Amino acid sequence: MAKNSNFYPVILAGGRGTRFWPLSRKKRAKQLLALDGKQTMIQQTVARLLLLASPKRFWVITNGDLRRAIEKQLPRLPKAQVLAEPVGRNTAPAIGLAAFLLLRENADAVIGMFPSDHVIADEKRFRATVERGAELAAAGENIVVLGIKPTRPETGYGYIEAGNSLRGEALRVRRFTEKPDAAKAAEFVAAGNYFWNSGMFLWSARTLANALREHLPNTAPLLAQIATAFGTSKFAATFRRLYPKCENISIDYAVLEPRSAKGEQAANIFCLPADFGWNDLGSWTALHEHHISKSKPPEGNIIHGAGVFVLNARGNYVHAPGKFVAAIGVSDLVVVETDDALLITTRQHAQDVGKVVKYLDEKKLHKLV
Repeated sequence: MAKNSNFYPVILAGGRGTRFWPLSRKKRAKQLLALDGKQTMIQQTVARLLLLASPKRFWVITNGDLRRAIEKQLPRLPKAQVLAEPVGRNTAPAIGLAAFLLLRENADAVIGMFPSDHVIADEKRFRATVERGAELAAAGENIVVLGIKPTRPETGYGYIEAGNSLRGEALRVRRFTEKPDAAKAAEFVAAGNYFWNSGMFLWSARTLANALREHLPNTAPLLAQIATAFGTSKFAATFRRLYPKCENISIDYAVLEPRSAKGEQAANIFCLPADFGWNDLGSWTALHEHHISKSKPPEGNIIHGAGVFVLNARGNYVHAPGKFVAAIGVSDLVVVETDDALLITTRQHAQDVGKVVKYLDEKKLHKLV
C-alpha cells in the first residue's frame, strides 16, 4: 500500500485508563498494556498505520508520566515528536498543537487523529477507510469522522447523526450527540442513520488550525506560539508557560458541535461508515466480551493464570498470571490481581472501577495509582 506523503498520524496517548485499575496506573496507563495479544495497545495503533506513513511522520501527544515508557515502546518514532503536555488540556489543544506544528512543516499536511487504545480486527479495511478519509479531508475545508455502525443501544459512546450522501459512502453529518441514556440510544439505533463516534478524525492541518482560530480564538494563538518555538532551545519553556493557559476542552465541544450547528451543507463535516471490527475496550467487561468473541471458550470464562480449574463457573474474567486459579460455582465475576492490589467486582459493575482510583487519589494512596 503506497504511503501518502501528506498524511501524518497523530496519536493521542494521555490519560490514565482508570477503569483498568489495578493493572493500569499513572505511569502504566491502558495504552501501555498488552490487553489483546503480545503488543501493547499503542504499539498496535502505530503498527497498523505504518503502511500509510513512515515513522518520521508520526506524532504522539501524551503526558510526562507516560512519555519515557512510550518512547521505549516505540523506538522507531522520533523522540522529539513524542510530546508531553505540561498539564492535561483535553483533545482540542492536543490535536490543535499538532495542526500548528504540521502547518510549519507541510502546508498540505492531512492529519489523522487516532486514540492509542482501540482494537481493530480488520486492519486492511481500516487502512482503506483511512485512505478514503484522507482523500476527502484533502479535497477542501472538510472534517471527516469514522463512524461505527452500532450493534446495540450503547450508552457509553457518543453518536453521530448522518444526513445526505456526498458521493459514494461519505455522509454529511447533521449533529453530534454525547453519551445518551438507554431510551435515546435505542431510538438512535432504530433510526438507522446514527453511528458511534469512534474518536478517529481526519482533516488538513490548515482546516483544523482555521477552525480553532474561529472557535477557540484565545487558545489558537497560544498553540501557534508554541509551534513556532518547536526545534529551538526555547521550546520546552514556551510549552510549559503557554500550554496551561489553553482552554480545557474536547475537540467535539470546541469545534465539531458548533460547526455542525451551521447545518449539514455549510459545516463540511462528513461521516465515513466504518466496518472493521472496532472496539475501544472501555472496561474489564468490554475486554471480556472482546476475548469471548475471538476465542469462544467453554462457559464464557476468560482466565489468565499458571493453571486453571473450573467447576460450575460461567462468564468470569480472571487475571492472575503466575498463580493457579480455581473458579468454583461463580458467575460473571471480574477478578484482577497485581503485586499490591486485588480487584473483585462483577461484569455488571466494572464501569465503576474508576471510582476506586478516585478514592485512592482522595486518600493520597499514591503508590496504588
